[in-house]
Amino acid sequence: MEQSKSPHVVLLPTPGMGHLIPLVELAKRLVHLHDFSATFIIPGDAPISKAQQVFLEDLPNGVNYHLLPLANTDDLPPDAKIETRMCVMLNRSLPFIRESLKSLLSENQVVAYVADLFGFESLEVAKELGISPYMFFPSTAMLLSLILYLPELDKKVTCEYREMTEPVLIPGCIPLHGRDLLDPVQDRKNDAYRHLLSAEKKYKLAEGIMVNTFNDLESTVIKTLQSNEETPAIYPVGPLVRMEIGSVKDLEGSECLDWLDTQPPGSVLFVSFGSGGTHTHAQMTELAHGLELSEQRFIWVARSPSNGVADANYFSVHSQNDPLAFLPEGFVDRVKGRGLVLPSWAPQALVLSHESTGGFLTHCGWNSTLESVVNGVPLIAWPLYAEQRMNAVMLTEDLKVALRADGNDDNKLIGRDEIGRVVKALMQGEEGKEIRNRMKDLKEAAVRVLSEDGSSAKMLENVAKKWKASKIIG
Repeated sequence: MEQSKSPHVVLLPTPGMGHLIPLVELAKRLVHLHDFSATFIIPGDAPISKAQQVFLEDLPNGVNYHLLPLANTDDLPPDAKIETRMCVMLNRSLPFIRESLKSLLSENQVVAYVADLFGFESLEVAKELGISPYMFFPSTAMLLSLILYLPELDKKVTCEYREMTEPVLIPGCIPLHGRDLLDPVQDRKNDAYRHLLSAEKKYKLAEGIMVNTFNDLESTVIKTLQSNEETPAIYPVGPLVRMEIGSVKDLEGSECLDWLDTQPPGSVLFVSFGSGGTHTHAQMTELAHGLELSEQRFIWVARSPSNGVADANYFSVHSQNDPLAFLPEGFVDRVKGRGLVLPSWAPQALVLSHESTGGFLTHCGWNSTLESVVNGVPLIAWPLYAEQRMNAVMLTEDLKVALRADGNDDNKLIGRDEIGRVVKALMQGEEGKEIRNRMKDLKEAAVRVLSEDGSSAKMLENVAKKWKASKIIG
C-alpha cells in the first residue's frame, strides 16, 4: 500500500518582502512543528527582486516555490496607488493561480490554501477546486477590524475621513483621527478605496484568518473579532518574524555589526524606514542635523530622497542613487565614531537583536514593529505610508512603547531641534526608561505566546489539526 503524503498547504504572498517574510515564517512552523509540506505560488507584474530571489532560494526542506507568469498591468496609470496595482495584478493572475492549484492538487494532498491580505479575490478559486480557503493577515488585528468594518463606516460617513471632527471608532480599537487611517481610504473616489471596500465580502469567504499579532499586543480587538459571529474564525499566531539571516560574513552591510560590537550596551539608536520608505531632501537634511544635535550614538540606513512620495521605493529594495551624496556637507565626518551611515540596507534583524542597540527610529511597518517587540527595543514612531499611522497611534497611545516627534501626525517637515529632543528623550530620559520597561514586558510575552503551551502556538496547532482532520475526512 502506498504511503500517504504529508498534508500540503499552498500559500500566496503579495509583492513586497514585508508580505513574504511572515508568510514564510508561518510555513516554516507548519513544516517543522506540524509535519506539513508547503508550496508558495508567487504572482507579480515584474520580475522578483534579487533580495526576494536570495530569500526564496534559502527556503527550508519541505517548502517549495513557483513563480507564476507575470500579469500585465501596463495599462494602469503611472499614479495608480500600490493597493490598486496589487489588486489588479492579483485579479489578472487568477487564471495562473487556478492552473497552479490544479497542478498541485494532482501531485499533493492539498488541505488548505492561504492567501495574503491582497489575495482575497483568489479565495473563490480555492473554493471552486474544493480546497479550504484561509487568509494570512501580516498586519495588525486593528487593521483587519477596520477592513471588516469599512462598508459600515462608508455608509455612516459622507465626507472624507480626514475631515471628520469625531474620532473613528473601529470595533475593539483605540479611537483614531480620520487622518490616521491607512492611505488607500484617504481618497474615497480613488480605485484603491473601491478595492478595499470590496475586501470585506471576500474575506468572509475564508474559513479562518490567521493574524500576525498576539493577545498581549491587541487583546481587546482580538476578542472583539473572535466574538463576531459574522467574521471567519480569527487565529492570532504571531509574532512571526525572521530571526536568523544566513552567514553574517556573507552579508552586505555586515560591517555595522563589527561597529556595534565596539559600542556600550543599549547605547545605539537604529534609524531605518524599511525597504520602501523615503523622505524629501529637506526632511533628510533635518533628520541628519537632528541626529547630530542629539549627541547619541546611531546607525542610520539612509535612502536617496524622493519627490515627496513616501513609498517611492516600495517595489525596489535599493536606492537608485548614492544616498550619502544627499547628506549635509561634512555630516559623515562630524559624526564619525558616534554615528554610522549605511547606504540603503542593513541586516535589521541582527542589528535589533544586538545588545548595543537601545532604540529604533522606525516607519512603524508591522514587520519592523514585531522585530522590535521580540528584541525588547523601544521605539520612536515616524510613520510614512500604508497603515503605519494607525500602528504609530497604537504604539504611542495604547501600548505606550514609543515616542513620537511633535508635528509628525500632520505630515509637516519635522525640524532638527524636535528630532534631537525626541532621540535624547528615548535614549536618556525618564520617559525612555518607562518605555524600555514596558517593551521588556512585551518581549517576555512574545516568547511566552510562541512557546509550546503559548496562546499563539495553540492557535496554529488548532488550525493544523483542522487541516489534518479534513485530510482524513477527504
